[in-house]
Amino acid sequence: MRVPNYGNTGMVHLVLGRYCIGRIRLALTLIGLPYSVCTLEVRPAISTISSSCFNLSTTSVWTMPSHAAPHVKSRCPEYPGSKIKRFLVPDDKMGWSQSWPQYNPVSHTDPLVEKKPVWADPDIGSFSPKFNAEDAGVDRTSFDGSYKMEKGKPLNPHGRTGVTGRGLLGRWGPNHAADPIVTRWKIDAKKAKISHPVSKRPILQFVSIKRKDCGEWAIPGGMVDAGEQVSLTLQREFSEEALNSLTVPAPERAKINERIGKLFKSAGFQVYKGYVDDPRNTDNAWMETVAVNFHDESGNSVSELPLQAGDDAGQVQWVDVDSSVPLYANHSHFMELVAKERKAHW
Repeated sequence: MRVPNYGNTGMVHLVLGRYCIGRIRLALTLIGLPYSVCTLEVRPAISTISSSCFNLSTTSVWTMPSHAAPHVKSRCPEYPGSKIKRFLVPDDKMGWSQSWPQYNPVSHTDPLVEKKPVWADPDIGSFSPKFNAEDAGVDRTSFDGSYKMEKGKPLNPHGRTGVTGRGLLGRWGPNHAADPIVTRWKIDAKKAKISHPVSKRPILQFVSIKRKDCGEWAIPGGMVDAGEQVSLTLQREFSEEALNSLTVPAPERAKINERIGKLFKSAGFQVYKGYVDDPRNTDNAWMETVAVNFHDESGNSVSELPLQAGDDAGQVQWVDVDSSVPLYANHSHFMELVAKERKAHW
């Protein structure tokens, strides 16, 4: 294994410090101390897609173009699910336009991906995919536009990550996912909305799963199957991860699908569509997603269904939407946009 050159230790402290901010804020909140954390954040753009299964509303939240999004978790020191150390990439060396002859990333593809499951691509050279296009049912286009190629492999549009290959991801290039954000109002015994004592705004709750791979809380979601409509992925992933629908008897599964089908056919607020700053990203494979908020305003839809974690989730529960709660990848940013759209506490 090549030993990465970590360069300036100050840069290591800077990168690691960014990961600690969310946890520091949570700790301070729990013990009742005030805090003020200044971070530089550039938010990806929000666009609109259409579907025959649900309607998406627009948002008044203004954001920067997605190609300017932060690229922090994609440069985490250790690649998830392994002992692989990334080659440290400072902020000023992320872009491919920056000349960096010393760049020597380690190549890593997880053994599970190398076993060639049905959801994974073969190795480059053994097949000829059509990148930047629809390829036999596989969407190899990027929400960021056309991405560059180098030696037959796609280049991450947000720059260097310190690792080449596919890591834990199945597809070369963009790996498309869908994230259903299901929310309700937090209510008291009299079914009145509960407001936050500081912001005075009503508190939202969302269905969150605790990931088995890293132990972090996240929005339930998953990969879009080849040829599958995003709208179907949203409903399927929520049903499987938050309601464990795959293990229940067929009659009960039909009732669950009928109940959540009404919610998922309702007006949905598209929260985000674009690149995801995900720790699984590499120089040649990366995550992109469509995140949509489905809100149970009356509390008599999904709210009445018992939550049960699926195979990919360790736990599942309703979680208060709050800026102090650290979430997986850039899911905190998604929840901030939902809170603003719903005029809820953040």
